[in-house]
Amino acid sequence: MPKSIVVTGGTKGIGKAIIERFAQEGFDIATCARNENDLKQLRSDLETTYPEIRVLATVADLSQKADVDKFVQEVKAFAVPDVLVNNTGVFLPGSILDEPAGNFELMMHTNLFSAYHLIRALVPGMVERQSGHIFSMGSIAGTTAYANGGSYAISKWAMLGMTKCLREELKAEQVKVTSILPGATYTASWEGVDLPVERFMKSEDVAESVWAAYNLSPQSVVEELVIRPQLGDI
Repeated sequence: MPKSIVVTGGTKGIGKAIIERFAQEGFDIATCARNENDLKQLRSDLETTYPEIRVLATVADLSQKADVDKFVQEVKAFAVPDVLVNNTGVFLPGSILDEPAGNFELMMHTNLFSAYHLIRALVPGMVERQSGHIFSMGSIAGTTAYANGGSYAISKWAMLGMTKCLREELKAEQVKVTSILPGATYTASWEGVDLPVERFMKSEDVAESVWAAYNLSPQSVVEELVIRPQLGDI
């Protein structure tokens, strides 16, 4: 039976690179994003390049609980995922005292609450099957305090804490839990920044790390994986 992976926020950057890496290995793909045209293009590209796999591509804004619930129902009808990658995220810089009203709520709902609700909805199927792997896409902003991180950093610290708790809860259920903590990766969030592309990590490198962590034996798990640019943080 083909294996399947759920990747939220899969049309760009790290999410798209992870989808491409697992599609190469024959995984069925379920993903969501806010932009319908981007989803249609992704689905077309995947089905053309990998005609043997199934693709579910759903329009959803995961900052909205109703959209999370809709995506969950579509995924449940699609497959019990072998891999869940909580990748959806939004980054808006600003200090805690000065960032615009609403930033906190938007980033907590998008970056943290969506993952919480997806885990509660989809992981019981993994537990029943006694296999699966959950990846939380965190950030070095969730391990190192820095000015102007604001609500984004708060959401990523919380994501790391949730992932650590989940790891403890699922040890005996044969479900692996890994926190991926990348540094500056060249994605749409960094477009327009006056720095050379070579200063950033590649999305494909993060995807390759996820694939490598997934492929360990059942006796081993990567609990946390920190990946930084060779020249250090930006």
